[in-house]
Amino acid sequence: MTKYIEGFKKYRFLLRELVKKGIKLKYRRSYLGIIWTLLEPLLTMMVLTLVFSTFYGKNDRSFPVYVLTGRLLYSFFSQGTKTAMKSVRGHAAMIKKVYVPKYIYPLSSVIYNFIIFLISLIVLVGVSIVLGVYPNWWTLTAVLPLLILFLFTLGVGMILSTIAVFFRDTEYLWDVALMLIMYTCAIFYDPSRLMKTGTDWVFRLNPLYALIKCFRDAVYGASMFSEPYWFFMPLCVSIITVIIGFGLFKWKQDSFILHI
Repeated sequence: MTKYIEGFKKYRFLLRELVKKGIKLKYRRSYLGIIWTLLEPLLTMMVLTLVFSTFYGKNDRSFPVYVLTGRLLYSFFSQGTKTAMKSVRGHAAMIKKVYVPKYIYPLSSVIYNFIIFLISLIVLVGVSIVLGVYPNWWTLTAVLPLLILFLFTLGVGMILSTIAVFFRDTEYLWDVALMLIMYTCAIFYDPSRLMKTGTDWVFRLNPLYALIKCFRDAVYGASMFSEPYWFFMPLCVSIITVIIGFGLFKWKQDSFILHI
């Protein structure tokens, strides 16, 4: 871990440039540019609200906030892991020419997606105020699930970036896995209805759903610590995932040059 920290200090300029490059490339051919970061979740929220409000309850005025909180967190996890997965092979030319710590590439991918995600939260603030979901002191705790989400995304991204170097089909398999994860995150439906059928284990084993639940509680001004499991489970899973991710990456990184 000390080696990673020293490498981070030495190559922090490169990391900063890679983050800037990632943000610029994402909106390179878009007329709206960074504004699309605000429009995309807003338009998606409107569509999901229109389609699923009948299942959740038409009288719930704050339903768009419910949808948006889940959609934003899932979108960051999805984009962050996918770009991290492709980052090593995407920088094959640079890796073959000069030496830099290879973990810089998946790390920069997750960071620039996290920055874009934070910008998109402006939409959530605006929608919440318009619909009467006002912040209180508990809302400040929303920072905690966001930080844990960053760690979890980084850990999963490191694991995927390592595996994808050796198995190219990982990209296609992960797309299928993300679809499954999305439907078990209760983005646009009330999970309490399913929990009554004895399928609550699906949610209890999903750290991303737990983080979305904690974040929603904070946005709605409630305590996320009323049921400690939903906070500490994803925290422990995220720490373990980061350790495994960096360990696996370090173990296999010397073999990357032979497969990229």
